[in-house]
Amino acid sequence: MLKSKTFVKKTRSGGVMKIVREHYLRDDIWCGSEVCTECKQESTVLQKDACIESNLCSSPHYLVPDTNVVLHQIDVLEDPVIRNVIILQTVLNEVRHRSAPVYKRLKDIIHEKEKHFYTFTNEHHRETFIEREPGESANDRNDRAIRVAARWYSQHLKTPEADADGLRVVLITNDQGNKEKAEEGGLLVYRCEEYIKSLIANPELVDRLALANDEKNEISSSKLLFPEHFPLSRIQAGIKSGSFLQGTFRASRDNYLEATVFVQGEGEDSTEVLLQGLHNLNRAVHQDVVAVQLLPRDQWVAPSAVVLQDDGGAKDDDTAEEEEEEKALKSAAVEAAKKPTGKVVGIIKRNWRPFCGMLNVSQIKESTRHLFTPADRRIPRIRIETRQAATLTGQRIMVAIDGWPKQSRYPNGHFVRSLGSAGDKQTETEVLLLEHDVPHQAFSQAVLSFLPKMPWTITPEDMAVREDLRQLTVCSVDPPGCTDIDDALHCRELDNGNLEVGVHIADVSHFIRPGNALDKEAANRGTTVYLCGRRIDMVPELLSSNLCSLRSNVERLAFSCIWEMNHKAEILKTRFTKSVIDSKASLTYAEAQMRIDDTNMNDDITKSLRGLNKLAKILKRHRIEKGALTLSSLEVRFHMDSETHDPIDLQTKELMETNSMVEEFMLLANISVAQKIYDEFSECALLRKHPSPPPANYDILTKAAKSKGLEIHTDSAKALADSLDVAKVDGFAYFNTLLRILATRCMMQAVYFCSGMDNDFHHYGLASPIYTHFTSPIRRYSDIIVHRLLAVAIGADSTYPDLMDKHKQSALCNNLNYRHKMSQYAQRASVAFHTQLFFKSRGILNEEGFILFVRKNAIIVLIPKFGLEGTVFFDGKDKSGPNLIFDEEGPSLTVLQHTFHMFDRVKVTISLDDSNIQHQKIRMALIEPVIAGVSVPAPEVEPQAKKPKLDR
Repeated sequence: MLKSKTFVKKTRSGGVMKIVREHYLRDDIWCGSEVCTECKQESTVLQKDACIESNLCSSPHYLVPDTNVVLHQIDVLEDPVIRNVIILQTVLNEVRHRSAPVYKRLKDIIHEKEKHFYTFTNEHHRETFIEREPGESANDRNDRAIRVAARWYSQHLKTPEADADGLRVVLITNDQGNKEKAEEGGLLVYRCEEYIKSLIANPELVDRLALANDEKNEISSSKLLFPEHFPLSRIQAGIKSGSFLQGTFRASRDNYLEATVFVQGEGEDSTEVLLQGLHNLNRAVHQDVVAVQLLPRDQWVAPSAVVLQDDGGAKDDDTAEEEEEEKALKSAAVEAAKKPTGKVVGIIKRNWRPFCGMLNVSQIKESTRHLFTPADRRIPRIRIETRQAATLTGQRIMVAIDGWPKQSRYPNGHFVRSLGSAGDKQTETEVLLLEHDVPHQAFSQAVLSFLPKMPWTITPEDMAVREDLRQLTVCSVDPPGCTDIDDALHCRELDNGNLEVGVHIADVSHFIRPGNALDKEAANRGTTVYLCGRRIDMVPELLSSNLCSLRSNVERLAFSCIWEMNHKAEILKTRFTKSVIDSKASLTYAEAQMRIDDTNMNDDITKSLRGLNKLAKILKRHRIEKGALTLSSLEVRFHMDSETHDPIDLQTKELMETNSMVEEFMLLANISVAQKIYDEFSECALLRKHPSPPPANYDILTKAAKSKGLEIHTDSAKALADSLDVAKVDGFAYFNTLLRILATRCMMQAVYFCSGMDNDFHHYGLASPIYTHFTSPIRRYSDIIVHRLLAVAIGADSTYPDLMDKHKQSALCNNLNYRHKMSQYAQRASVAFHTQLFFKSRGILNEEGFILFVRKNAIIVLIPKFGLEGTVFFDGKDKSGPNLIFDEEGPSLTVLQHTFHMFDRVKVTISLDDSNIQHQKIRMALIEPVIAGVSVPAPEVEPQAKKPKLDR
């Protein structure tokens, strides 16, 4: 049966186009129920004994939720108790258009066999399709379509067999009008909350209900605490006229009363608007897209140096304490450089997600309203209703925000699920993976189906199109315990006296073909994430640790970059080829260094390593002469107990010559490949750039150097590198390292981009005009794309549309940049947690450190031995306590009679403070210098983020 819809559409040129849409209807679409005897279906999804114990409906029943129930109660639908649900095509289409995240979650539920969710294509069924009536809104038409489908199911399943079982079809809707019309039509219909509260065996499911709009206002006070948000129409008009700015809201980790809004501009015209105070933040949450209005210039302020944490004690009708703190912020900023300052006038897009954290149980006896404290300090506390408070105490839980009324100090939300006991290693790892949006679920069967069948061997067809390099003395050099070996090297002397150097990279793109489920999963994950004692693979283990890993004494497929060089490390020829290699050794950095240093060893592997090391030193010297930066950061290595997997030792990593040797050739390969793919594909090459920092970024570095009578030039990378090389203080050997650590903090983030979408290719840190990532395709998806581009460039593979589409490449780069940033944050959080485990059984340790930063009420201390960086606060509120004088220009902080400067040497005690189980932290307190009468609150200490020295 064919229906058609005709309408006219205006074209860009001003003409009129007639469009006819055909809509096919069928009568052979299955209902999906085991009860049915009419549909000739090969398989069924909906169970015959669809029993959920309910006070409202004692019979077995199927649920038919409407669109708004799916959109707002997806947490409830995900619960294992909710089964045998009919998702109508009408609902699925509406959800897809209105919320991509909810749509993805719904599709995941539908694919779970044990949930018994069935998608019924009611829009193409002859008996359930309806046409939109004259004057009927699209929303009303869809509501009617849902009622018609529910009625059809009720009648369709009324067979003698079904009557015996008493099977019912229950429509779930929160729309009062829809509910009344369904009842008039004889349907069994309930509100979502009404039905969930009727479930006998699962009363805790009520906690997962998202609040309706009327309920959100019920639990708020009558006093208006925040200004009204402008409607979207006024916001759009304001942005168009220039009176409002649109940007991303970024809350401060250190000060809950401060945030910035990043306003994207053309090129380098992007700006940041500063927000201070609860009223100006106006209920925006971290990562929301907001509209801001700039305040008059005389109201502009500077970022505060005060560190403020919300203790969760505020009531909706008592904001006096916050008002006092806001005054302190503004008074502290009078003399400082002011920035454009504004206020949030409306929310354009909420970027809420389920948040991990812990419950702060209300002190009011038998109260069901409690505050939830998120693990991420940038997220405000959330008020939820739960009857499980006693059970959830001490648990890590997930909570979702439902709304933030203008009468409420905190947003309202609902409980999603429990993750496990706080402090438990598995639970805390799950929290940090969820908080940093790291995809870590097991690979699906659809993904695994694209893996090679075992046993796998290199075929004669593979050999015919590849260069046979198995005879070369190739070896790999990696950290201890590395199983995902991406790269291997060789160096040999040629008959003409020159040297041949090869970088051989795992040919992952041979196994992952464009567009299949395996490729899409790798593209979404973007990167392998390395945690302490755990690795979250980008690709399944069969590839990462076996077939793609360039292990010794097994034949492997590779993509090789081979240079002919003279002994001055000057490149004479470069070629790229798909190859087959047989690595002769898988060495650690220490093992390779030992071979190079041992004069008694002269085998082929050792000779190759010495040749590589000699050339690498020359290459590094050339890079530094061109202005490449040599920065510094402390990287921490844990030694784990073999049985408990708890850290038993903590030390900073020591780098050897072989680290630098591998680094140099990886950089050279990346630069060579970048130039090749750009020459061939100037519009769609995937490249990596490192923007030069704006001059203001260097303020803290120049002030620190000036405090020691030194000058740092920041006009160029070369000027900065030269300044750092000569920046030394007599009797203070560690000063230069501290300065380089500080310089690292001034840098911008390196990012992936598509060559056709950007004109600035320069890599500031490496002083290279062009750069990409080619050398780690097992752990980075960017490298897989680069491999595909290079393969097409040398005629080793065919292209495909998405590879040549610069807009799709640019969108891919955005995801890769996001995943890369999140993986770094997740790694930092993992190191912080394992550092807490390490100090848990250590008691109190006394260690020497250096002041890295000075704040208005705190000093930040670096402990080089452990790579720890901690904040020591001074309490200036107590009149009997110390008088704090902060000098912005120094910068320095005077506490009573002692003045602290950057890079001052201090001695501290380090111990674990587990009094707050939500945010356990390492307590750091001053021993030297001794300051009488100082009140030192519990500080927060975290290991430094691991930052690679070079962008290999």
